[in-house]
Amino acid sequence: MPNNSPTKNRGVFLLPNLLTTAGLFSGFFAIVASMNNQFESAAVAIFIAMVFDGLDGRVARMTNTQSDFGAEYDSMADIVSFGMAPALVMYNWGLSELGKFGWLAAFIFVAGGALRLARFNTNLGSSDSRFFQGLAIPSAAAIVAGLVWVGSKYEIDPNSISYLAAVITICAGLLMVSNFRYHSFKDVDWRGRVPFVVILAVVLAFVVVATEPSLVLFSIFFLYALSGPITTIRSVKQLKLKHVVGDDDDCEADEELKKPETSTENKRSDDDSSKSV
Repeated sequence: MPNNSPTKNRGVFLLPNLLTTAGLFSGFFAIVASMNNQFESAAVAIFIAMVFDGLDGRVARMTNTQSDFGAEYDSMADIVSFGMAPALVMYNWGLSELGKFGWLAAFIFVAGGALRLARFNTNLGSSDSRFFQGLAIPSAAAIVAGLVWVGSKYEIDPNSISYLAAVITICAGLLMVSNFRYHSFKDVDWRGRVPFVVILAVVLAFVVVATEPSLVLFSIFFLYALSGPITTIRSVKQLKLKHVVGDDDDCEADEELKKPETSTENKRSDDDSSKSV
């Protein structure tokens, strides 16, 4: 008797996974380039991997080609391109002379990135989409790779800033597993209309980045890393240990305490308006 039940399609979508593979290749190339002392090329390759990482998810949503396989493959590629690659590039550039402390600093970054991805995947869909819990792994990779890019571009002796590089690498790894809140910019309406001056500002921003890309990109992501602690401190009454590390449910409860209480009349008006929507 023939089986009339539909067979499950075991294929994978080509376009988004092709972009993910391109990002994975960029991360692997960065590792190989750093082994050959081509540190500037290695740092640039990590930033190129960031571009592909931003494209694959958007292309998948635009073409309706999301899949569980694509999500898992993207996470595996991220730990290579934004976890292993930046750590090894930094180690080969400025941490190898520190001995055990150097490779432990690089390992902290890798472990922080792996934990960050695992926590993001398990919390996906249950947390506030406007904010990231902890520094996103591509942003952390941009800080580490940006420092290598700046050092190579301006011919800075890595031995003179080896301990500073180790501290930045460790801090970037720890920020990824922190509870600091970082703006995700997912609430920005990219399809909406904007004033003409906004387009002009975008053009000027590209010009500024093109003048000194290594220094400008490193500065942008470094300031973004600092914005997390500032945003968290401003959103809670009193900064506690659980706002830095620990369960995010406790942090959300405390953030609710800081919200200003509204009067009874305002609450009623809000209820009425919500019913009319």
